[in-house]
Amino acid sequence: MTAPTLTGGTSHAGRARRRQAVLRRTVLSVGTVAMLVPVVALLEYSVRFPLTGAVDLSAWRKIVAGRTTEYQSLAPLWSGLTSSLVMCALTVAIMLGLLLPTMVWVRLRAPRAARTLELVCLLPLSIPAVVLVVGLAPVYRFIAGTPLGSSTVWLSFAYVILVLPFAFRALDAGLRAIDLVTLAEAARTLGGGWSRILLRVVVPNLRPAIVSSSFVTVAVVLGEFTVARLLARENLQTALFQVNLSDSQVAAAMAFVLLTGTTALLVTLELLATRTARTARPRSAEPSRPGVGREPRGARR
Repeated sequence: MTAPTLTGGTSHAGRARRRQAVLRRTVLSVGTVAMLVPVVALLEYSVRFPLTGAVDLSAWRKIVAGRTTEYQSLAPLWSGLTSSLVMCALTVAIMLGLLLPTMVWVRLRAPRAARTLELVCLLPLSIPAVVLVVGLAPVYRFIAGTPLGSSTVWLSFAYVILVLPFAFRALDAGLRAIDLVTLAEAARTLGGGWSRILLRVVVPNLRPAIVSSSFVTVAVVLGEFTVARLLARENLQTALFQVNLSDSQVAAAMAFVLLTGTTALLVTLELLATRTARTARPRSAEPSRPGVGREPRGARR
């Protein structure tokens, strides 16, 4: 009586696994097609003249030529790209310099403030960008009167606020995955100071989370348009909007480059983080191989 029951249960479980596998492949295929169709359409638009349908690579030639006097109309594009790249570096540095020590300190010294910190970091999600700009406009008017001037790169201060929810989630997941209290106490027992604990103990264990939060920050800064437009600053997205008015194919080609470049950056950072984590894994955690670690024959007495 037992054998038919086991056979029926096994076949039912096998059918359920096959249905789940088919459902996963279907969802993955539909999602992949939904993401690839706009990208392919963007690439086609950049190489095909809209009115005649003829293939034209002039937009790509202008981008490959770079910042030359021949294409003066594309000058805002290169200045906006430079400003956005500088803002990416500044925003990542400010975000990590402020958020990571604060989160570590709260977990070690003030765990009751964890909820408050989470609420503060997630608050920008509920604030519309227009409201944020209204509040930041007097601040940037004051900064413009200081030696810092009205440079676009100071938008990094506003972008730190925008990336707080995403960076907080990435770092919080990394902190939850490690026993921070034990690590900190062990380092303190060995005589390490707080700065050494943060740089030599916490940061190496949080490397994947730091990479993830940095990538999200870069992606947000490269794609930000509203704050820069409303504050009359020029970044990559506002430059693309301006170039799109005169040469839409160049704007489409540049958008395709940014999209593929951001995706390649994501894959590269993920591979580097995975490789670094495997390298930093202690040897004691690796499975022991037969014969490894044993004393050679004849060594025992």
